[in-house]
Amino acid sequence: MRISVIIPAFNEEKSIPFVLNDIPNFVNQIIVCDNSSTDKTSEIAKNLGAKVVFEKKRGYGYACLKGISYLKNLTVKPEIVVFIDGDYSDDPKQMKRIIDPIVNEGFDFVLGARTKSLRDKHSMTTHQIFGNWLACLLMKIFFDSTFKDLGPFRAITWDKLMQLNMRDKTFGWTIEMQIKALMKNYKYKEIAVKYKKRIGKSKISGTLKGSILAGKKILYLIFKYYLKKKGGLL
Repeated sequence: MRISVIIPAFNEEKSIPFVLNDIPNFVNQIIVCDNSSTDKTSEIAKNLGAKVVFEKKRGYGYACLKGISYLKNLTVKPEIVVFIDGDYSDDPKQMKRIIDPIVNEGFDFVLGARTKSLRDKHSMTTHQIFGNWLACLLMKIFFDSTFKDLGPFRAITWDKLMQLNMRDKTFGWTIEMQIKALMKNYKYKEIAVKYKKRIGKSKISGTLKGSILAGKKILYLIFKYYLKKKGGLL
């Protein structure tokens, strides 16, 4: 199957070589979405064979949407899109485990769950762990979800991704995808994956301001889409 990988990246010159070098050979195309980096992220990515696209507006969702926009303009579209961060916290070598349920079992969407038993010590902050727990609990209550994480390492079929009409441009990107997949009754699955302490400092969870803003956005989207669900809208 045709597989494209989208990597949002902001100042990841130290980590991006490890990410790109560990991506399996079965991937057809790698798109690094440079989110206005001030270091050599884009230069290094190009030298390692990735297609680099640029998004000046800062925001995780902005970067991911830029990657999707690039794929939309291709004559031949991918069949599966994988999202993975550029900080080397997730293990690209585990990508086959993420896409296998789509290829072999007919799933639409697969999430790499950062389970405690496979996480490196201090790879997630206390407020990250609590925030993930709370968000997943609320998704269970409001959307009958079985998700246990909001991890960024994920795969989805191209057709299903297009149907989601993703919109969030900042901190709510991951949970928007999950909630919309639930509301559209996609066949989804979580796969436990290794999670390492990232290279460099997190731009979101690594700061108090970033954590608060992310938490507010996540809660806002949960209640927003719950109200839409009650009204029969998406």
